[in-house]
Amino acid sequence: MKTLKSLRLHIGIFGNVNSGKSSILNAITAQDVSIVSDMEGTTTDVVEKAMELFPIGPVQFLDTAGIDDKSVLGQKRIEKTLSVLNRTDVAILVTTPDVGGDIQIIEKFKELNIPFCIIVNKTDEKSISDETFAYLESLTDNVLLTSALKDNEITDKIVKLLLKIIPDEFINSPKIFEGLLQPKDVVVLVIPVDKEAPKGRLILPQVQAIRELLDENCITLCVKESELGDALKIVTPNLVVTDSQAFKKVNEIVPENILMTSFSILFARLKGDLSAFVKGIEGLNSVKEDDKILILESCTHHNIEDDIARVKIPMLIEKKLGYRPQFEYFTGHNFPEIDGYKLIIHCGACMTNRKEILSRILIADKKGIPITNYGITISYCLGILDRAIKPFFSV
Repeated sequence: MKTLKSLRLHIGIFGNVNSGKSSILNAITAQDVSIVSDMEGTTTDVVEKAMELFPIGPVQFLDTAGIDDKSVLGQKRIEKTLSVLNRTDVAILVTTPDVGGDIQIIEKFKELNIPFCIIVNKTDEKSISDETFAYLESLTDNVLLTSALKDNEITDKIVKLLLKIIPDEFINSPKIFEGLLQPKDVVVLVIPVDKEAPKGRLILPQVQAIRELLDENCITLCVKESELGDALKIVTPNLVVTDSQAFKKVNEIVPENILMTSFSILFARLKGDLSAFVKGIEGLNSVKEDDKILILESCTHHNIEDDIARVKIPMLIEKKLGYRPQFEYFTGHNFPEIDGYKLIIHCGACMTNRKEILSRILIADKKGIPITNYGITISYCLGILDRAIKPFFSV
């Protein structure tokens, strides 16, 4: 099976126009992934390339437009480039021996806690001065002098550089059920088959959960909520995991002595910061009728009659508060301007990487805006949040 894009190490390549970013990517991949030209601004949008980079593993390279692009569409390209930072796990700054204003992006790396290295390209054309090199080394210990077009060992050198800065979580990949289960434990997965369920298939979090439970040698039983009661007559599970939309019914069926949570809450921990999301739901209590709530969806899908984001969550919040605040929506990778919102509610983030969610949490925190997620919001509005998060805070 191919590793999901959302689980790959995202490596962003940044730098000025014509610094050789695309040449670096092509050298690493040994393919003509990006167009290379002496003409400035050749890369106009983010070019993505998935590959297995030994011994790092599955990665997703993000080749960006120049951060000093002065073309007609330059500003839009720069904005697109900077938006990529929110989903960058590790950054490569490609510069040249002259070193210019491109160094300023390092402040963005630090602001978003992105580990980075510096590659000084085109050293075959010009030598870097001792003073400039010393300056780069004062910014990071991870500096490489090379030529993308002439250095036959460039891939090995870059891999060694990346290995020094890759976060530990990618060396020891976190698991969905980390710390929750033991081999031979029984897990019941409640999977509603409703309008949001793709015909003939399961949604991604359900598939990932099943695969991991098999890998961990757990005994797994998948049922619809209508058969849950019958299933509990057959087995006594160590854990019940439900789709958040069936939380209320499942909570009524599952005995209090059995741990219960949702796929969305599992992914809130896997992809983000569960404690931050739990704290964020407290912000709902201060939302007034004229306040705005932003609901974020990572993936694009056709809105249905009883859509969880546009129908069910607003309905639950209205019932909880006794009035209906204003709801606005945003779908996709680019994090919107969040000033003016009283609360942010994020989806389960199955289609995006952990760095993007952590970046959004960080930005929201700096602006003093509470942020939470679907599963936590639903369980809170139903009055069962303490039960839904008990598996994580009792281990």
